[in-house]
Amino acid sequence: MTVSLRHARVRYGPLEALHGVTLAAPGPGVTVLLGRNGSGRTTALRALAGAVPLSGGSVVWDGADVTGVPAYRRARRGMRLVPERQAVFGSLTVYENLTLAAPGPGPALDAYPELRPLLPRRAGTLSGGEQRMLALARALSARARVLLVDEPAQGMSPAVAARTYDLLAGLGACVVLAEQRLPPALRGRPGVVVHELSRGTVAFSGEAGECAGRARQGRRA
Repeated sequence: MTVSLRHARVRYGPLEALHGVTLAAPGPGVTVLLGRNGSGRTTALRALAGAVPLSGGSVVWDGADVTGVPAYRRARRGMRLVPERQAVFGSLTVYENLTLAAPGPGPALDAYPELRPLLPRRAGTLSGGEQRMLALARALSARARVLLVDEPAQGMSPAVAARTYDLLAGLGACVVLAEQRLPPALRGRPGVVVHELSRGTVAFSGEAGECAGRARQGRRA
């Protein structure tokens, strides 16, 4: 279930956002793409999904080169992208958003019971944290083989954020998250892979525990 970038390059006009990035996200399990704004973490996530084209390199999924496979076909094969923005259909109700992904909203409401009283509301009227819950509930209902999520816990309370990371880690899928910082809920979890990006290149690859130790050493220095 592994998905990877191999020597991937992405350009936005004259600017190159990824400079030959190679990284792998093994599954089932959680991989975190870390980096500040402008580091390339979101571009790497979108490149895996096929939402941005590569100007060089390749995307490999389960040993097959899918670089030329469009995003909608990757989605049909079980790859889902939850972007940071515009991840829900604002003009539809919460209920309608959920039933686009599954016949009924039951499993999604088990994950996020906070959505139950919001079912008749238009998704565009929800708070940022509520929209993240809705977007993730839809993705969880879709039973993706590969789930790519940009800033999953943005706007959520600490308790809901911790529950969200537990849900993602327990999916049994290849889960790739783009984050500015390593979430506390993942720091002590074994098997979490981290790729830290800086200015469009990979600055570090390893497990979450190694990354947390590296950050502590940096602070002491």
